[in-house]
Amino acid sequence: MKRRVVVTGIGLVTPVGIGTDETWKALLECRSGVGLITKFDTVQFSTRIAAELKGFDPLLWIEKKEVKKMDPFIQYAIAASDFAVKDSGLQIDAASGPRVGVNIGSGIGGFSTIENQHTELMQGGPRKISPFFIPSCIINLAAGQVSIRTGAKGPNTATCTACSSGAHAIGDSFRLIQNGYADAMICGAAEAAITPLAVGGFGNMRALSRRNEEPQRASRPFEKDRDGFVMGEGSGILVIEALERAQARGAKVIAELVGYGMSGDAYHITSPSEDGDGGCRVMQNALDDAAVKPEQVGYINAHGTSTPANDKLETMAIKKVFGEHAKRGLLVSSTKSMTGHLLGAAGSVEAGLSALVVHHGKVPPTVNYETQDPECDLDYVPNKVRETPVEYALSNSFGFGGTNACLLFKRYNG
Repeated sequence: MKRRVVVTGIGLVTPVGIGTDETWKALLECRSGVGLITKFDTVQFSTRIAAELKGFDPLLWIEKKEVKKMDPFIQYAIAASDFAVKDSGLQIDAASGPRVGVNIGSGIGGFSTIENQHTELMQGGPRKISPFFIPSCIINLAAGQVSIRTGAKGPNTATCTACSSGAHAIGDSFRLIQNGYADAMICGAAEAAITPLAVGGFGNMRALSRRNEEPQRASRPFEKDRDGFVMGEGSGILVIEALERAQARGAKVIAELVGYGMSGDAYHITSPSEDGDGGCRVMQNALDDAAVKPEQVGYINAHGTSTPANDKLETMAIKKVFGEHAKRGLLVSSTKSMTGHLLGAAGSVEAGLSALVVHHGKVPPTVNYETQDPECDLDYVPNKVRETPVEYALSNSFGFGGTNACLLFKRYNG
């Protein structure tokens, strides 16, 4: 029999707040983290806005001499993991360490380090390349660093599935605990890709919003005048563990993780399938995994990127899976309207938020929702928080290459 799995800790480091409490408070107050890019000169770029991490001081978590050995995405993962582990009260020692694992992914990894070291190579030759270059930028070193710092010696891995990375990392960790390979997992993802190369690349795909004169109004999921996503950065980490272990140590339980779905579109390298098939199947798979009926779900934290294609097709998929319930009682919102799109870390941040929704009975809104798109006709919780009990909450994540993940959380009632 598979073990029940619960969320006991959440660590969020986002453009709207450093820490879970700050992030949650900001979202309920409808505060946007989007602004003009300050990390580099954007004068030649079509998109000059992003949701940057503000006020982050790595020295609060990392010794000064170690900071230069880590790309920012690793620094964010360390900070978010620290928030999550402290929130959970999880104690990792010599006896428990081999049963506690780490799975922290990223969609892109250390882009800024790669760009900087390439400049060093071009300007000064190979001798100028840092000996810390490789371990400072490869994706699995976020999990590696967190493992080293916490003493977690169980399964240690990293998921790289584009914008589904964080959700897949949590879902795969869920399976490890269910099936007895670990008792607890520190899991999620981190991203720090607001760099010239990444912004230029996504911009030339015409994937990014160009609403440069109104940064805070640029991310507008499901709204008629949306013109692309706004890039964000940060990290979302959850501590999940077997229910009996959490109960044995008297841990608080934030939510229960009851379902995990995966699917592939097999359609296009960047676009979702035109019939919403991948999105339909991944949500249905999560529901089936938990033996939950569609009408039992009260809230969906949508992938909701603010791109024309995603929002229309995600809406289509939701209507196919949830039928009449999609129009009568199901709440759908996209917190990307405030945080921006954290790429690989989006799914884990939004998983944490979904767990908080069922715990607190408060649904963060979709801000900047002004004009309805006829093809997006659900209740997107526009512009104002909704207070209502939520028994089950889904969190959707869809990535380039047609890789999809869905997590289902349940309010914990003992």
